[in-house]
Amino acid sequence: MTDMKRFSKRVVLASASPRRREILTDMGVEFEILPSDIDESRISAANPRMLTKRLAAAKADAVVADGATVIGADTVVVLHGRVYGKPHTSENAVRMLGELCGRWHTVYTGVCVKCGDEKVIFSVRSRVKLKALRKDEIVRYVADANPLDKAGAYGIQDGRVVEKYRGSYTNIVGLPKEKLASTLARIGVTNGSY
Repeated sequence: MTDMKRFSKRVVLASASPRRREILTDMGVEFEILPSDIDESRISAANPRMLTKRLAAAKADAVVADGATVIGADTVVVLHGRVYGKPHTSENAVRMLGELCGRWHTVYTGVCVKCGDEKVIFSVRSRVKLKALRKDEIVRYVADANPLDKAGAYGIQDGRVVEKYRGSYTNIVGLPKEKLASTLARIGVTNGSY
């Protein structure tokens, strides 16, 4: 495999997500934002983990940034094999949360770090249990928190609906800091000290 360290240290995040932006900033990574514009509905896979990896790679591939290290990511919530993406409407958000509340489910975030023709693609898995909320509490949460841009219609970072979790917290937010940090250090983008 080609030595990826020969590429420049310019980093591009192929996402407009404010949460991913915050995680990269907290890591001390200097980066630009060039959101990808792909039709996610055209991408499928045999399982949710593979789906997040394919979506992350497609997002990274869609961004043209010569000489840069491009980071693409995608997060999904999975309950009993069913994938929950972004709800897009308040009604869908209420329905999703009604199905997820009180249950353990899985959060996968796929990440693609692309340097030239080389790619490092991985997916991280975390487990989450939401509080057992009543319908009126769910409706109030959706109205207050406006979670339409979040997989599964909730954000762990707001501290309102998650009862407990296992695994990487930042993975649940949308970008697994620990695995990404080690990947960026390995390819020479950062020194790995976070």
